[in-house]
Amino acid sequence: MNKKTKVFKYGLIIIVIALFIGLIVYLFPVIKNLSTPEGQLNFKNHVANMGILGYLALFGLQFAQIFLIILPGEPIEVLAGMCYGGFGGLLFVTISVFIITSIVFLLVRKFGRKFVYSFCSKEKIEKIENSKIFKNPKKLEWIMLILFLIPGTPKDLLVYIAGLLPLKPLRFILISTFARFPSVISSTFAGSSIISGNWKFSVIIYVITFLIVGIIIYIVNKFDKDKTAEEAMKIMK
Repeated sequence: MNKKTKVFKYGLIIIVIALFIGLIVYLFPVIKNLSTPEGQLNFKNHVANMGILGYLALFGLQFAQIFLIILPGEPIEVLAGMCYGGFGGLLFVTISVFIITSIVFLLVRKFGRKFVYSFCSKEKIEKIENSKIFKNPKKLEWIMLILFLIPGTPKDLLVYIAGLLPLKPLRFILISTFARFPSVISSTFAGSSIISGNWKFSVIIYVITFLIVGIIIYIVNKFDKDKTAEEAMKIMK
């Protein structure tokens, strides 16, 4: 990693941490009272008063989560649901993911491996890139779809890796955006349920989501005769 890249990376990390802390400090007085109707109304008023700054702050956190691979996505998605409701949060996260994934993918295509190695482990990237499974153009899109659907896979690492693989940019960006839907829907609607004081409904949403994902995994394992998806998951660990 060269000096300029280090300065950019660590400078961005500092900015993001400051942004995250600032957002939590700003919202903490109202977040702690979410169990009451007055607290819920107060939270919504706080978010409304932030205006475009609220969107920019959340977008900055989403950008860091994908670009720097330092934050899990779920807390940001829950926060989006709390701020803008289930559908509003889902729309916000989907648009943000589409934009940021496009930026990362195109940067990798332009600057190549050196750019990727600045943010990801060289050994990990080479292990994945050199595997036979990820060299098969006919199965790559299928593999990516499965990996993005399954919870727990390093989706943001996949965005970097995809730029080095024989994938069509638009098709991959659409896959990586919409295959996240099970996770994003559960998180944003859980956030919306929390802000309305309906904690039980948020738990139900997560249970239903995991059941759906479990069914998807079962179907994949049943019809994936050569165990391509299973092998891809092992390589990603």
